[in-house]
Amino acid sequence: MLKIGEFSRLSRVSIRMLRHYDELGLLAPDATDPLTGYRYYSEEQLATAGRIAALREMGFGLAVIGEMLQCMDDAARTEQYLLAQRAQLLELAVQTNQRIALVSSALKALRKDGAKMKYDVQLKTIPERYAACVRMTIPNYDCEGRLWSALMSETAHMNLIPDDPCLCCAVFLDGEHKDENVDVEIQKTVKGRYEDTEHVRFKTLPAVTVASTVHHGSYSTLGEGHAMLASWVRDNGYALCAPSFCIYHVSPHETSTPGEMVTEICYPVAKK
Repeated sequence: MLKIGEFSRLSRVSIRMLRHYDELGLLAPDATDPLTGYRYYSEEQLATAGRIAALREMGFGLAVIGEMLQCMDDAARTEQYLLAQRAQLLELAVQTNQRIALVSSALKALRKDGAKMKYDVQLKTIPERYAACVRMTIPNYDCEGRLWSALMSETAHMNLIPDDPCLCCAVFLDGEHKDENVDVEIQKTVKGRYEDTEHVRFKTLPAVTVASTVHHGSYSTLGEGHAMLASWVRDNGYALCAPSFCIYHVSPHETSTPGEMVTEICYPVAKK
């Protein structure tokens, strides 16, 4: 039998953590002196301590580790836990790489243009245009790609002729920012006339006067452009008269580098 201090040294687990493991039912002492309260562990329990340490290194939480310790002899169940953890780690790696790319893009912009991105606001009229449109309620803003996928798949046989210029837009129809169930319509301007499909509606969009500014870089920093536009609208005696929309000049369809994306933010406005 090993005293808790000896077991701590051999297992490389602190006494504090061993007591925590005991409280959670992960690794209880093999015996406890009823008079002194001293805890004793068996040499065989070093293997259990090693398993816990290895699973923690893989990123498993202690609650899940407790479940896994109950089925360590069941290879099939253990494999399910390991496969699920690998999938979560791969997803986390993708998110981490995306965040690294965003930080790198922000650093590049900071070194090139200074601490603040420069925006020029333009008042212009977008003329009447004919467009293929898809409107859906999607789980969140990141799911906008579903609308573009529907447009492309349902019109693939039509050989759509892009307008010149071809404006690819997303109109955000909710009156506020929403974390879920977002109402969005995408629009792609085309030449000719076409029949509607299950999700795609072809329609003529009216001319619209907008205050617009061009944003270079990731969508995560679009807020700076929105702030500039909102201030311009206020300071120049205009008011918003319709939902805002974005024109994608260089989108993720053209580049996988966030810093290379070009988005025109448009606020439909009318003079007060």
